Amino acid sequence: MDSLTQQKCMECTERGEGLFCDLPSAVLQDFDGLKTLAMYPRGAALFREGHPPSEVFVLCAGRARLSVCSESGKRLTLRIAGPGEVLGLSAALAGRPHEMSAELLDNAQVAMIKRRDLLRFLLEHREACLQVVNLLSQDLHFAYDRVRSVGLGRSRRYRAPRVQ
Repeated sequence: MDSLTQQKCMECTERGEGLFCDLPSAVLQDFDGLKTLAMYPRGAALFREGHPPSEVFVLCAGRARLSVCSESGKRLTLRIAGPGEVLGLSAALAGRPHEMSAELLDNAQVAMIKRRDLLRFLLEHREACLQVVNLLSQDLHFAYDRVRSVGLGRSRRYRAPRVQ
């Protein structure tokens, strides 16, 4: 891991629609004060399944494989994360061990935010807190759809509400 000169999020050329990427300017400025930027090599692990969280990671550039491991040691890739995505958020907010591992597929630029700093930031910035709630809700629905697909062999279909 190589430390980088702190780049401001507002000046980022890769800034997309990630959780922290599209916050209002004043909030994004406060976020800049929390993060530490670093370059990680391909193959580096940001965190491992079962380990306690101490930081949350934002992929600024690069991709990461999110996976889980079976008792027999077989790895299952859940998905590939890309720039703008926040990794380790659920475990950090819950204060519980990571439920998956994150391994970099490319050399990557990563912003790291200490758990305690993130919690304070979310208490101070309602906009960011609401975006976190929305992201966690989307993750939950994605997980439901995956379980439905695996368990029932079908994807969720839209059902029109019943008229009574």
